[in-house]
Amino acid sequence: MQVSHEFGPYINKDSKVLILGSIPSVKSRELGFYYMHPQNRFWKLMSDLLNEDFPNTIEDRKEFLKRNNIALWDVLDSCDINGSSDSSIKNPKVNDIKKLIQGTDVKYIFVTGKKALELYNKYCYNDVLIKAIYLPSTSGANCAFSYGNLKSKYKILIKYLKKE
Repeated sequence: MQVSHEFGPYINKDSKVLILGSIPSVKSRELGFYYMHPQNRFWKLMSDLLNEDFPNTIEDRKEFLKRNNIALWDVLDSCDINGSSDSSIKNPKVNDIKKLIQGTDVKYIFVTGKKALELYNKYCYNDVLIKAIYLPSTSGANCAFSYGNLKSKYKILIKYLKKE
């Protein structure tokens, strides 16, 4: 099924890191923001790592991102996909990452999941020229990583958020 990204990036001029997924899940598209499936561990992970309260609402999440200089978007603007399965992605159309980060403090790009890394490297890297740092997917479907394993992998973000 052809899907399009139905909401824009979250970024501001003070953002230091950009975290890219592949394309929003069905639940995220329904609810209009990133990592909205209740089983996705992204928001719990980030709030734990940054020693903050869990951001419950979309507005809380936007404030959390702003406070911590984090930008969110996806590699893809549209694609053919079955449900939320990255492995089924076909006919990808990419977002203009270079244009997004112009005029911001973004110097580091992280990608969540192997498909996001593959798509970024294939379609975006030569334009953006910032090497993406791989992070495992926080999807509840990613059974290969326990919460503790994810937390240890995501700790690297703290280092980059504190760099000037």
